Amino acid sequence: MRKPSRVLVGTAAAVTVVLTATGATASAGAPGAGPAPVVKEIAQGRQDGPLDVSVKEPVQVNFREITLPPGGSTGRHCHYGQLIAVVKSGTLTHYAPDHEGGVRVYRAGDSVVEGSGYVHEGRNEGSEDMVLWVTYVTPEGKPLAESDLAHCGAGR
Repeated sequence: MRKPSRVLVGTAAAVTVVLTATGATASAGAPGAGPAPVVKEIAQGRQDGPLDVSVKEPVQVNFREITLPPGGSTGRHCHYGQLIAVVKSGTLTHYAPDHEGGVRVYRAGDSVVEGSGYVHEGRNEGSEDMVLWVTYVTPEGKPLAESDLAHCGAGR
């Protein structure tokens, strides 16, 4: 039997989320270990509390860059797993039931965490492209986002 996949990122008052990918900045490697890895920090965002990501079955992990032009929307959807994202540029207006008043605005450098099952929507209500770097942790074989809202919520 497989154990649930679980990622606990920090327990202090502030959590920093850093996503890295290959790029153009070289760093020194251990002597005799061959060429050093090439690492480029692509995003860093902040969470003001502990972050617990848990999916209780085999998972797939996906990384995406999502660009919403001004006036663009993700459409109403939910997720089967969880995601952690960082706003690279622009402004994301996020409509979700867990925000005070049902809406929260994220700006460049902010991180976004979405859990599974609840319906939400992201919109670009600004005047420039909004770019979001996203890491999805999703049960294997499930779509990254579900737009058939009948599959969202506790009854799915």
